[in-house]
Amino acid sequence: MTKEENAPQCDYLLLVCVFFLFCIGLIFVYSASSNLALYRFGDPYMYLKRQAFFCLLGLIVMAIGRSIPLELLSNKKVAVGLLLLSILALISLFFIGHEVNGAKRWIRAFGFSFQPTELAKFSLCIYMAYSMADKVFEMNSFKKGILHHLIVAGIIMALILKQPDHGSAAMICVWLFIMLFVGGANLFYLFLILLAVVPVGVYLFSHSSYVVHRWEAFRNPWAYADTYGFQTIHSLYAFGVGGILGVGLGASKQKLFYLPEPHTDFILPVIGEEIGFVGISAIILLYVIIIVKGIKIAIDTKDLFNKYLAFGISCMLGIQILINMAVVMNLMPAKGITLPFLSYGGSSLLFSMLEVGILLNVSSKR
Repeated sequence: MTKEENAPQCDYLLLVCVFFLFCIGLIFVYSASSNLALYRFGDPYMYLKRQAFFCLLGLIVMAIGRSIPLELLSNKKVAVGLLLLSILALISLFFIGHEVNGAKRWIRAFGFSFQPTELAKFSLCIYMAYSMADKVFEMNSFKKGILHHLIVAGIIMALILKQPDHGSAAMICVWLFIMLFVGGANLFYLFLILLAVVPVGVYLFSHSSYVVHRWEAFRNPWAYADTYGFQTIHSLYAFGVGGILGVGLGASKQKLFYLPEPHTDFILPVIGEEIGFVGISAIILLYVIIIVKGIKIAIDTKDLFNKYLAFGISCMLGIQILINMAVVMNLMPAKGITLPFLSYGGSSLLFSMLEVGILLNVSSKR
C-alpha cells in the first residue's frame, strides 16, 4: 500500500450528515419563525437572515477547527487560559448579563447575543482532555485524579446554576461522570460521589420554586396548561398532529403563537408536525451517525489528548441532543437546551460547528 493510500482522508460521512442538518435547520428556522418575526420586526425573514449569517460564519469556524494544530489545544497554557476565560465570561453575566424570562444567560452587544455557557462547555472539553491525558496514571486516585476535575467542573456548574440554567448544569454533570469513567476513574469513588451528589441536588432543586413548578408540570402538564405546562402540551399536540408523514412543509399550526419561541428549544415539534415521524426518524439517524462517528474517531485515535477531546465533544453533543428530544416529548422536565445544528441561535451553532471541525481534525490525525 502506498503512502498516498495511507494518508488520512476527510471524514465525508460526518461532514455530509452535518451539512444535511445544517440545511434542515435553515429551512425550519424560517418555517417556525416567519410569523413570529413578522409580528416582532415586520420582516418574516429576520430570523432566517440572522441564522443564515451564523451558518456562513459557522462554516468558517468549522474550517478553523479542522485546521488548528491540535498540539496548540493540548498546551497547558491554552487549556487553562480557555477555562479561565469561560469562568470570567460566566461571572460577567452577573454584571452585564441580559435578562430574559428571569435568567441572565446572554451578553448582548452590537445587536447580537453571546451565551458564555457555550464557551464554558467547549473549554471544559479542552481542559478535561488535557488534564486527563496529563494525569492518565493518576485517574484511579481520588485525590490526584478525580477531586481536581470535580472542583473545576463544580465551579463551572455553580456559575451556570446562578444564571439560572439548570439544564446546562445537569448536562455538564452527566458529561463529567461519563468522562471520568472513560478516563479510568475508580468506579467505587464515582459511586460514592453519586451517592453524595443526588441528595444534595434534590435538596437544592426542591428549594427552587421554579424547578418545583417545572417538575410538577412535567408530571402532569395539563394541570398547568396555562403556565408551566403550556409549552409541553402544544409540543405534544404538534407531534400528534404530524403523525407519520406530517401536515406539510410550512403548514404547522402550533408555531402560530401556541408554541413559545418555536424556532429555538422547541423547534423539533414544529419539524415533527410538518414532516412527521418519518422526517424526525431521518433527523435522529443523522444525529446517531454523527455521534457514532465521533466516538469511533475517539476509539481509533492513538494520541490520548485527541482521544479524550473527540470523545468529550461527541459525548457533550450527544447528551445535549438527548436532553432536548426528551424535553419536547415530555420525557424530562423543561431545560432550555437547544438542539444542535437545528435550533436558532448563534452561540450554539458556532460552537457546534467548531466542535465538528475539531472532530474532522482529530479524524485526519488517526
